[in-house]
Amino acid sequence: SQEENGGTLDIISHSAMQTQRLGVRLGELLQGGELILVEGQLGTGKTILAQGIAQGMGITENINSPTFTLLKEYPGQPRATHPGEQPGSMQLVGPALYHFDLYRLDNSEEILELGFEDYFYGVGVCVVEWADKADGLWPSEHLRIRMKMLSETKRGLLFIATGAYYCELLRQFQKNTYATIGA
Repeated sequence: SQEENGGTLDIISHSAMQTQRLGVRLGELLQGGELILVEGQLGTGKTILAQGIAQGMGITENINSPTFTLLKEYPGQPRATHPGEQPGSMQLVGPALYHFDLYRLDNSEEILELGFEDYFYGVGVCVVEWADKADGLWPSEHLRIRMKMLSETKRGLLFIATGAYYCELLRQFQKNTYATIGA
């Protein structure tokens, strides 16, 4: 059933910096092939979250909203080995980041016409802002993050994992950010 194959996590971020740190924690866990769907009104911090994800992936380029191009690509960066890994198993370069912004998308079919769906099944990490503009086109397994404004500085982030891999990713994320979330 859908409930058995999904999980949620609700977090309140008290600042843009905290939203970015949550993105960093998530980015540190990404291996490549993930699809992160981000939704929320203008000004909720979608791009700030994407910047944090890129940082967590080791990408140092300035990440800004690709509003006029729909997609910006950032090459994968060298990653350090994790403690406990065998010396020969070092992943030299992390996955590429594909940062989509569908704000100006008029018709969700444009995604298919532009060949973007190839990215969603590829080896890079896809972060899609305004993902709700193309609902129905996404692969069934993904991580959706719904952002909403609670006050001038506070944001609600609802993480919705669909599929076994994303549920495990969300569990790891929750474990790694427990101290950040606070009581």
